[in-house]
Amino acid sequence: MSLSEVPAPRSAGRSSIRGRLLAFGALWTGIALVAGYLVIVSILENFITNRFDAEIEAVGDALIAGASADAEGNLIAGPPPLDPRFSEPLSGWFWQLTQDGRVVAKSASLFDNVLNPPDTDFQGGKGLGPSGEPLRVTRHRFTLPDGNGDLAVTITAPAGEILANVSNLRRPLAISLFVLGLSLTLANLLQVSAGLRSLDALGRDIRRIRAGKAETVPLPPESEIRPIANEINDLLNQNRAVLARSREHVGNLAHSLKTPLAALDNTLSVDHPGHALIQRMDRQIGWHLRRARSSAAPRLLGHHTLVAQVIDDILLVLRRPLADAQIKVQIHCPPDISFAGERQDLEEMIGNLTENAVKWTASQIRISVRPADDRNLHIEIEDDGPGMDEAEHAMALSRGMRLDESGPPGTGLGLAIVADIAAMHGGKLELQRSVLGGLSAALTLPA
Repeated sequence: MSLSEVPAPRSAGRSSIRGRLLAFGALWTGIALVAGYLVIVSILENFITNRFDAEIEAVGDALIAGASADAEGNLIAGPPPLDPRFSEPLSGWFWQLTQDGRVVAKSASLFDNVLNPPDTDFQGGKGLGPSGEPLRVTRHRFTLPDGNGDLAVTITAPAGEILANVSNLRRPLAISLFVLGLSLTLANLLQVSAGLRSLDALGRDIRRIRAGKAETVPLPPESEIRPIANEINDLLNQNRAVLARSREHVGNLAHSLKTPLAALDNTLSVDHPGHALIQRMDRQIGWHLRRARSSAAPRLLGHHTLVAQVIDDILLVLRRPLADAQIKVQIHCPPDISFAGERQDLEEMIGNLTENAVKWTASQIRISVRPADDRNLHIEIEDDGPGMDEAEHAMALSRGMRLDESGPPGTGLGLAIVADIAAMHGGKLELQRSVLGGLSAALTLPA
C-alpha cells in the first residue's frame, strides 16, 4: 500500500480512544451520581423521620411525666405541651390520653375529634387524621402509682410535613450533584487528555516520518508507550534493510544480464540482425529493473525531496541539448514544495518527461509545480510540439509503444516508466493537450 492509499482515520465518535474513555467515564459518573442521590435521599428521609419521631417521643414523655391519678385512681392530665402546633386546628399534630379506651384529655387541635389507634404499643405507625390526612402515629401504654386501668398516650405528626421537609432537600441536593457531575466530567476530560498526550505526540512523530522530516520515532519517557516506539523504529529499520537488499539484488541482476549481452553484442558483426534483438532485450531488462526498483521505493518512509532542486539538476544535465535547439524553459515552482519519496524516483519521473519534451518541442517548455491538495502535489511539463490526439494517450503509456517511428530516437518506455513509478507512490500520470499547443504531462504525487 502506498502512502497516499493509507485509509483515513475514522470519525472520533466511532473509533476514538478519547471518545470511548470520555463516554465510559461520563456513563459511570452518571450511574454513581444517581445511585448516590438515591442513597443520600434515603438517608435524609430516615434522618428527618427519626427527628420527627424523637419530637413525638419527647411530647409523649412530657405528657406521661405530667399525668397523675386521684384517690379513686382516675387519670388526671398534666399541663399540655407548649408547642403551638398542638393548638392549631386540625394541624396533624395531635395528642390524647386515654384510660381503658376512654379519652381523658386531648390536644386543642383535635376539636371534638378523637384518635382511634390500634390497642397496642408502636412507634412511627401509619394512620389517618380526622380529615383523612396521613399521620405518623406513636402510642405507648404507661402506669401510675395510684392509677387504675389501661393508661395510654397517643401522639401524631403530619406525614405530609415529613415529606415536605425531604422534598425541600431534594432539589438543592440534585443541583449539587449535577454540578459535581459536571466537575467530574471536566476532570475526566483533563485526565484523558493528559493521558493521551503521549499518543498524540507519537502520532505527530509518525507524521513527521511520513513527511520525510524524520527517520525514527523519538523514544517517549512513558514506559507504556516506549515499546510501541521501539517496534515502529524496528519496523522502519527492517523496511530500509529489505529495500537495501532488494536494490542490491537488482544491481546484481542488472550486471549479470547486461554484461553477457554486451559481450554477445561485441561478438556480432556490424550488419548482423542479432543486434536489434539484443537492443530490444536490453531495453526490456532496463524497463523491468526500473519497475522493480520503483516498486520497493514507496515502502521506505521518511524521505522528503525538494522538487525545485531536482528540476534544477535535470535542466543542468540537459543544458547542452536545450542550448543547441534554442529551447526556452519556463519554471514555476515554489522553493519549499516537496515530494514524499526518494530523490531518484522523482528524478526518474521528471527527467523522462523533460527529455520527452526536449525531443518533441518546437521552442518552448514550461514546468509548473503547485500543491494539488493537503496531501498531494501537481507537476505539469508542457511543450509546444506536435502533441498527440486524445485517443493516443493510453497507447503512449503502454511500454514499448511508439506512436511515431520516424520521430526522434527512443525506446518507447519513458512514459510507461513514469506512469509505473507514479502509481507505485499512489499517484498518477495524465496526458492531455497543452495550452502551448503540444503535450501536457501532469503528475499527481504525494507531498
